[in-house]
Amino acid sequence: MPWGKNVLVWVISLVTIAPLILIVINSLKDSAQASSMGMDLPTSLHFSNFKTVFEQGKLAGSLWNSVLYAGVSTLLCVLLASMAAYVYARRKSRLNRFSYLFMLLGLAMPLNYFTLMKMMQLLHLVNTQFGIIILYAAVQIPLSVFILYGFVGGVPKELDEAGIIDGCGPIRLFFEIILPLLKPAAVTVFILAFLNSWNEFLLPLYFLNSASQWPMTLSVYNFFGQFQMQWNLVSADIVLTSLPVVIVYLLGQRFIIAGMTAGSVKG
Repeated sequence: MPWGKNVLVWVISLVTIAPLILIVINSLKDSAQASSMGMDLPTSLHFSNFKTVFEQGKLAGSLWNSVLYAGVSTLLCVLLASMAAYVYARRKSRLNRFSYLFMLLGLAMPLNYFTLMKMMQLLHLVNTQFGIIILYAAVQIPLSVFILYGFVGGVPKELDEAGIIDGCGPIRLFFEIILPLLKPAAVTVFILAFLNSWNEFLLPLYFLNSASQWPMTLSVYNFFGQFQMQWNLVSADIVLTSLPVVIVYLLGQRFIIAGMTAGSVKG
């Protein structure tokens, strides 16, 4: 029955959003009231918790690091993935087909941190911002290519031919004709890659030894270790860390749906 399905959806939604509500409510309580981590509303609003967290948790530097790592790696991922997907979709040789399938193995195979550490040490990229940006981008490229490949398959090849007749070279053809048509899928890839990079924990934990280069995820982990008994501050810290992700997701939600739908039926 329709009403039964609606009730089920509402129940699932409430269960999913309950942890977020719990964190927001407790971030506005004082230390004593938040000690039980209950769903009861705060007797008074303590917005000073966010100021305390920002100052004592040294989140300014971590926020900048997260924006730098997630932002640059995501832009790099979108650019490289869209170019690779275009070549794979247009030049379907055996070599390109093998390369495409080999790249998709990245969706299923886990990272080998031992060999990855050796490679990063060999290239002198351990504990560097450039190194972590490259790692973030590399991890997100397989899924990004998969999404964009299906979308490129729906772009008519006649547009390529028309662009070549008008005098476009390969680079101009891609950036001025093809890439604008990939906007729904490209925005989808951007949002997904940004969210995954922002929430990444293991890569910076293993490859960043300096606290000054930590992203927000490691700062939250460190902050929890220092203030684990003050749940109001811990909750405020989690809210500040999650807020940029929620904003980016809400802004790009309609593009995610449009891009995923298009990529699943084309190609």
